[in-house]
Amino acid sequence: MAGDSGSKTEKPTAKKRRDQRKEGNVFQSKDVVTVLTLFGSFYILRMMFPKIYETVRAFLIQFLELTGTISDINGGQMSGVPMMVVKALVATILPVLLASVALSIIGTGIQTKFLFSRKSVSPQFNRLNPLSGIKKLFSLQNVVELIKSILKIIILVAVIYNIVIDDMVQVVRTMDMDILMSGVFMLNMVMTLVFRICLAFIVIAALDFMYQWWDYERKLKMTKQEVKEEYKQTEGDPKIKSRIRNIQMQRARERMMQSVPGADVVIRNPTHFAVALKYDADAGYNAPVVVAKGQDELALRIVKVAEENGVAVVENPPLARGIYATTDLSGEIPQEYYGAVAEVLVYVYKMNNKME
Repeated sequence: MAGDSGSKTEKPTAKKRRDQRKEGNVFQSKDVVTVLTLFGSFYILRMMFPKIYETVRAFLIQFLELTGTISDINGGQMSGVPMMVVKALVATILPVLLASVALSIIGTGIQTKFLFSRKSVSPQFNRLNPLSGIKKLFSLQNVVELIKSILKIIILVAVIYNIVIDDMVQVVRTMDMDILMSGVFMLNMVMTLVFRICLAFIVIAALDFMYQWWDYERKLKMTKQEVKEEYKQTEGDPKIKSRIRNIQMQRARERMMQSVPGADVVIRNPTHFAVALKYDADAGYNAPVVVAKGQDELALRIVKVAEENGVAVVENPPLARGIYATTDLSGEIPQEYYGAVAEVLVYVYKMNNKME
């Protein structure tokens, strides 16, 4: 039994998932983000290549016009060059960088539902423990990461080798091409390289996605004892809840018993049922109201309190059982009992008048 309670065999509860999410422990695959960012960035770069070419061309023309020949360059002419360089970089590199950052945020956000947790970014000094660091070196996670890294290197080398071998002749011919044509050719070759790498990495990312999900669920699993403890925390200990219910019922009975002295009549089934009724037309009652009711021992207590306080007690087993079964505490009696209860009240009122 001890072994069963100590092994994590139970699925994580909703509370466990919420708590882990609050701590920043969420499922995500970094390889998915890498592939999305890599492919998207190079696709945007390809779309922007004509614009980048025109920007670089305009920069070079402006630079040459500004400086003239090498012998004509002086400090005054060179003062505007840094700003020209900054403008060229902003126009060419900044859009690609912004797109890469946006794709990375989107790829991460889709998996984590854009969670930001302070705990995940706050310093955790327990990670500096050398013993835990040594254990992590031989963990399953690190083994998987090592295998993925080896696969990526093999795929990268294989793709580059195949493209270089296939396009070697074309690469040599670019020396005789126009700058624009050679640039377009090299860009296409790079895009082909990136596209093939991404296709291979997509497979790795899909496998990593499934592994990360499995590993995340495995780490979230709980022992049977943890599930029991969580249930006690969220729903309350059954023993404590039972005790609270008993206390609440006892207090409710005490309040109910305090209403018995003010009742008009108590109708009883000698020992099993008792209902105390009160009718006050001035209070807005349409019918007599049950101010107390009980069964067995509680019924006897109601009768005893009624007798001690001079409340009339009438034996009518069918009526007592019927009102007890159909009417809640503080509720008006059903219409079907109006006649029978009216007869009882008339009898009680007459008895009270005779006594007076």
